[in-house]
This record gives sequence, C-alpha cells and structure tokens, in this order.
Amino acid sequence: MTLEQYRLLDSGNLMKLEQVGAYRIIRPALNAFWKPSLPASEWDSACAVFERNSSGGGKWRYLNGGLPESWQILYSGFKLLIKPTNFGHLGFFAEQYDNWDWTRDVIRNMSGEVRTMNLFAYSGIGSLAMAAAGAQVCHVDAAQGMIDWGRQIQAMNPSVPDSVRWIVDDVVKFTAREIRRGSKYNGITLDPPSFGRGPKGQVWKMEENIGPLMESCRQLIDTGKPYFVILSCHSPGFSPLVLEYMLRDVFGKKGKVEAMEMTIPDASGRPLPAGASARLLVDR
Repeated sequence: MTLEQYRLLDSGNLMKLEQVGAYRIIRPALNAFWKPSLPASEWDSACAVFERNSSGGGKWRYLNGGLPESWQILYSGFKLLIKPTNFGHLGFFAEQYDNWDWTRDVIRNMSGEVRTMNLFAYSGIGSLAMAAAGAQVCHVDAAQGMIDWGRQIQAMNPSVPDSVRWIVDDVVKFTAREIRRGSKYNGITLDPPSFGRGPKGQVWKMEENIGPLMESCRQLIDTGKPYFVILSCHSPGFSPLVLEYMLRDVFGKKGKVEAMEMTIPDASGRPLPAGASARLLVDR
C-alpha cells in the first residue's frame, strides 16, 4: 500500500476530521468551539468516529467500511504504525512535529557524543527523531505496551541508527536512580500527562509532581556543554508562558527560551491548538 501523509482536514463543533493514510476518521477536539469549514458531506465520509464517555475512555463507532486493526502511514519523515486505541489515540501526537524537527536541527549542530533522554516518551517518534540526528537516546515510558509499539516503529525505519535504549519504568523513580548513578545528558524532552500511573501503581499528578521532576532534570543535564530541554503538555492551566517560567525558574537565565502553543496544521489554513510547549537551548 502506498504510504500517505497524515492530514488534519477540518475541525469544529468540538471535533476534528483527520485523514490518516487511506482512512478518514473523526475524533474529539474539545477546544474546537467554532464551526467546521468543510461541508457535512466531507465529514459523513469518515470511516470511524471516536465517541468519548464520562470516564475519559470511549469507543470507536465504525462507518463506511470501518478501520483495520492497524496500518502504516508516513509522517514527519518516519513510517508509523497506527493502531486505534480505547482512548481514541492513534500512536502519535501530530502536534509534536515541530519539536521533533527542532531537536533534529539542534542535535546535528552539537559536537561530540550527544546523550538525550525522552521522558513520558509514548511510542517513541521523538526518540527516533533524536536518534536520526545522531544522539544516544534513553527512552522512558511506564507502559510496556508503548515500549513494544515503539520498537515496532523503530523496526519500520531501518535508516534510523539503533541508538535508542528502551526503558519501562516510572519516570520519577528512574530519574532519581540516574541522579544517584551520576548520569548526565545533553538534552531532555518530556511530555507529562495530567494524570498517570507507573508500572507498579505509582501515581503521577501534574500539579504535584512536575516541579520536583524538573529539579531532577536540572541535576541530570550536563551544564558544562551545550544542552536543550523541551517541556510540553496538554494539562489545563499550563500555558506556554507558564512552561517558559518553569524552565527559567529551574535552569536560570542562560540560553534562549521559546514558548508556543502547539498546533496541528489544518488543510483549510486554520491550525488546531493542541497543548503548550517551551524549549530551552543553551548554546555555549
């Protein structure tokens, strides 16, 4: 099958219409308070709609032939394995494309061995982006299923160096052990959830745990060399400016910080807001 790009076709009425390879789907977009720009006939051609329930999960309702269990697409320079989940996810977050491109550019301009860490790393597209640029990457996620998914995607992209260390662990516990080991990194990216659980039931709450985790990241950064940190999230109350202040508070005044609203480019020219991000680069 010909691999096709992911595209956001339209959004509105708290939903988004996406072309994911050969399949057109509809998923919630809870900040899309505007009206769709495309006619209803375009939305009616979708293969599936994800309908969210009050508990945060939901179910897929299949239309017009439905969806396969999995399929492949090409996005941001990588072959991806798409598998619709019970939470309405597909296996990647399209809004992270700009961060992936940014890390590739930064790492390629760093000299010597570059060691990076990707926390709450999901299926690992960010890890592959850093590896493709030449970094030795430590990929950490609490879910074994996501690690397995990431390894499958890695196998689909043989041009990416085999330089990713896949770790199933609670992020807070793992970073604490890395500090005790004296490990140092030249770049850290993290995209923490609002709420989550580690492999042994450890509870993560963004408001309570992000501060101490950022302090751990500061201890893990090799400040004697150029370094970068990316903090992104989708949690209410954590705006781009909040994330910028957090990076400055932890890492000081050195370097350049960019803070932005993450968006998914829309085929109609109306990007969909999808979380916040801040990036720190200290280039000595």
